Amino acid sequence: KYITDLKKSGADLVTFHVEAEGDPAETIRMIHAEGMKAGISVKPGTPVEVLAPYLDEVELVLVMTVEPGFMEDMMPKLAWLRERCRPGTVLQVDGGINRKTIAAAAAAGANCFVAGSAVFGREDYGAEITALRELARAAV
Repeated sequence: KYITDLKKSGADLVTFHVEAEGDPAETIRMIHAEGMKAGISVKPGTPVEVLAPYLDEVELVLVMTVEPGFMEDMMPKLAWLRERCRPGTVLQVDGGINRKTIAAAAAAGANCFVAGSAVFGREDYGAEITALRELARAAV
């Protein structure tokens, strides 16, 4: 119900939780029909395999790694997805990403990281982002 409004607000990519959608394929179709990219997200407690039918249709996959705190046991989900996603698919992680956790997520296949408190808890945001990027690159 929000897709058209998101497009009007300037969004070019919409990510939704597979758990929240009655028909993920239809949601993806609607997002694409508005000329936007589609992302799909999976929570820690959901088996990653539920995403399999949608991997060829989305441009981004988000693996939630927090409920709360970084969850190391989510790394196999990332590896499973990296093996099955189309080349160029963004594989994003959100939850507890910081200097201690980013390398594990990158090594498992993530290539996009949401780092809230790791960045905004620092005085120099740019320096922290640079440090996180370097750690992620070194892990792959």
